[in-house]
Amino acid sequence: MWIEKININNFRNYKNQEINFSKKINIFYGENAQGKTNIIEAIYLCSMGKSFRTNKDLELIKFKENTAQIEINFQKSDREGNIKMNISNNKNILINKIKIKKLSELLGNIHIVIFTPEDINILKGGPQNRRKFLNIMISQLRPNYMHIYNLYKKTLDERNNYLKKIKLENANEELLEIWDEQLIKYGKIIADYRKEFIEKIKNKIKNIHNNITGNKEDIKIEYITDCLDENKYREFLKERRKLDIIKGYTTRGVHRDDFQIFLNDLLVNIYGSQGQHRTAMLSLKISELQVIYEEIGENPILLLDDFMSELDEKRRNNFIENIKDTQVIITCTDKILLNDMDAKIFNVKNGEIFED
Repeated sequence: MWIEKININNFRNYKNQEINFSKKINIFYGENAQGKTNIIEAIYLCSMGKSFRTNKDLELIKFKENTAQIEINFQKSDREGNIKMNISNNKNILINKIKIKKLSELLGNIHIVIFTPEDINILKGGPQNRRKFLNIMISQLRPNYMHIYNLYKKTLDERNNYLKKIKLENANEELLEIWDEQLIKYGKIIADYRKEFIEKIKNKIKNIHNNITGNKEDIKIEYITDCLDENKYREFLKERRKLDIIKGYTTRGVHRDDFQIFLNDLLVNIYGSQGQHRTAMLSLKISELQVIYEEIGENPILLLDDFMSELDEKRRNNFIENIKDTQVIITCTDKILLNDMDAKIFNVKNGEIFED
């Protein structure tokens, strides 16, 4: 699949901008704070329905304006598509001119894989970063996942509120079982989805990493959860009930899930060098791209936000070998030329885009 054209109005620092993309590689270069990442963000919004930079929609609107609009025309192997998003105090989204009622209807129309410099924190940072990685990938391919995930979060909030009520008001502890059963129900579904996709990654990441490192490193990925077995999950909740009441929140569940990556049997987030972190991250993201390709039968769109500068020449060339037949949208401070690959190049200056 690929994006043909995007129109941006009053979005971030853009007043009115139309961009016609190449089906292959598109490079947006310019100094910092000129609006390069805003292009990536606009595409991400039309894929996922929310920004990867802010939770506040009003921050997306150009200063002194009341509304912003993004419109994307895209092509898939079997159809054309159009997504229009209007942003004000809330978001209105139209797919092929029909307004959608819930966000899950947007997911799966434009498939993306995104790289940002912050992605190094997927491995180096806390488990919440790794859960977010899984949530983004799975929700694109299983739109029902986000619906179940939101039901889980709602139930978790209600249970946590009731835990505080038990602690402060001596409410009936036995009523916790109402929320426990709901958490078990939704948590098991989420854990099954996550296990499925970790297994898909596991089947790919080994070969990818061998190619990138010249067979010098063996990579393994392991999913960590309490929730695959409903009976064990129920036991965990009961065992930790007193602790949960004391703390005022639920200490076990899929909201605490994690996955670990090992290089030569050593945890990368503890023992890995900076270069190993980058290479492992690269292998993980290329695995994500290949998983999506196998699921939908075509390559997702690759969004590289100032990521190529994070790679040395060897890693960059290995990466390029794995993204053939993929539409790539790159932002960078300096114009880069990729070996043997045609690219459409744009210069970004203060919210205006000029094609070289």
